[in-house]
Amino acid sequence: MSTLSRPDRRQFLTLLGLSAAAAGCGTAVGGSGGDQTRKLRYQGAVGQVTPAELAADLGFLEDVTLEWVGNTISGPQDIQSAATGQTDFGGAFNGAVVKLAANKAPVKSVISYYGSDKDSYQGYYVLADSPLRGPRDLLGAKVGMNTLGAHAEALLDIYLERGGLSEAEIGKVEPLVVPPVNTEQSLRQKQIEVAVLGGILRDKALAKGGIRPLFSDHKLLGPFSAGTYVMTERFLKQNPGTARTFVTGVGRALAWSRTTPREQVVDRMTEIVKKRGRNEDTSALKFWKSYGVADPTGRIAAKEIELWIDWLADRGDLDRSKVRLDGLYTNEFNEAARAGTPSPSTSSERS
Repeated sequence: MSTLSRPDRRQFLTLLGLSAAAAGCGTAVGGSGGDQTRKLRYQGAVGQVTPAELAADLGFLEDVTLEWVGNTISGPQDIQSAATGQTDFGGAFNGAVVKLAANKAPVKSVISYYGSDKDSYQGYYVLADSPLRGPRDLLGAKVGMNTLGAHAEALLDIYLERGGLSEAEIGKVEPLVVPPVNTEQSLRQKQIEVAVLGGILRDKALAKGGIRPLFSDHKLLGPFSAGTYVMTERFLKQNPGTARTFVTGVGRALAWSRTTPREQVVDRMTEIVKKRGRNEDTSALKFWKSYGVADPTGRIAAKEIELWIDWLADRGDLDRSKVRLDGLYTNEFNEAARAGTPSPSTSSERS
């Protein structure tokens, strides 16, 4: 496992933005009118179905197709790939998006794609017999998470700060990068003291027993959309129709996932994973409950971005005066809210 001290983690956040700014002109394909690209390159996640993939399978992307170029476990890496033109869209925790955009990377959030609610949330778990009970108990503890400088570390910081720990004390808590599929095992083998688990991986671990929650982002902040898909400003300018079709389709898929019985959504996702033929385990999908997005169609609320501007500024990673909130996101391309109740156009529609 890799480790970073708190100064190194701040340097990581800075480099995240600077590296993308250096290459962030991007290479958006297409132009105006009929020259717009109708193929979008993207990264996926092993054993999971993203809202974009669900939208494609349901037929909500119309003639826009997705081209899978690989998988990622890191939101910051995913949006860097979009900023540098390696992919056409990427998704990450909103704090990482703010950091990237603040360092002059020409990206803009276009739709929320994950969040936290009573069913889907990021939980911070310890072994059932662990002595860790509160924020101060975490001094010297190792906390396993998928990436640094993103959702999991941000919520850990907020939890520790609200628990009364000073900046120096917070620096004694050690976040570690652990691939999500290995996080539960690392906790049970006592390689880490706290495991950040979300979604189906969390519920699968809870079903085995032997672990208990320390806190969760939902209990800490209430329901909120936590991450957005981004596209480069150049792509949006050159391919507005494609962007509109994509964003609206994803919004319709989010709404479909909320209004369709959970069992049917899980069945659909299982079929999607099997059809793509990547030798993935589908067993964890049965624990899926929701994407956790606060707005039914993924529209972005200003407060969901502003929260992380404040967090980054308070920890010294961002000059608040250099950030324009209205320049970080747009709902212009999301027409899903006006489209009515979605229904899939594919032949495998379920009642």
